[in-house]
Amino acid sequence: MEELVQVHGLKKTFKLSARQQKLEKTGEKRKVALDDLSFTAYRGEVFGLLGPNGAGKTTTLRILATLIKPDEGDAVIDGASVLAAPEEVRGKIGFLTSELKLEEFFTPNYLFDFFADLHGVPAEEKAVRRKELFERFGIDRFAEVKVGNLSTGMKQKVSLVVSLVHDPDIIIFDEPTNGLDVLTAKVVTDFLVDLKGQGKTIIVSTHIFSLIEKICDRVGIILDGHMAVCDSLEAVTAGKSLEDRFFEIYEEKVGGIA
Repeated sequence: MEELVQVHGLKKTFKLSARQQKLEKTGEKRKVALDDLSFTAYRGEVFGLLGPNGAGKTTTLRILATLIKPDEGDAVIDGASVLAAPEEVRGKIGFLTSELKLEEFFTPNYLFDFFADLHGVPAEEKAVRRKELFERFGIDRFAEVKVGNLSTGMKQKVSLVVSLVHDPDIIIFDEPTNGLDVLTAKVVTDFLVDLKGQGKTIIVSTHIFSLIEKICDRVGIILDGHMAVCDSLEAVTAGKSLEDRFFEIYEEKVGGIA
């Protein structure tokens, strides 16, 4: 299989403010978010990053999306390094995060045009993509409604659509169903399954076991910035539920649940 995403020895630390130290209940002035993290995602597969809040999932994906730089290590996305060729990486990926805040004054139509033009999508292709995606997610009825007047679920759908306007082969989703109602979450999950069927390479971070079990081919479990386990879903679960195996691995690596 072709290795489309190669992550090598990522390390990332962050300074902690006095308030953060208090919240973290630590006297340390720096926090290690990632420590020698490595994994590979292959063409046409869905790779899941599973872990509790604060484990390093979002930091990993932000490095892959070139939003932050690692202190050490590198990641190569379809031949392009996030350190040496960040602009090339951005053209190859679609990145969706709950941190993406759309300007509430603009409409879905305007935002779609803006992001399509940013990626250099030709006019004819842009029209086809708009029709396909807006109809798929029911955005067509709200195309000229300001984002500020849309529901939370519809805002998430618009965020997803503008992230994929250029039809990338590599798609990175950080907690794609977080905060969504069950109906909108199903629409997003079904869409991920369809993208997998189209041969896209998808990296998803989540703490939701059922999402991993439904769509992922392989899974990496991150604990305290370390890759505790990384293998096929079948190998990781070993005949048990993913939830049961996760807590077994957690207790083995971390030493129990507080």
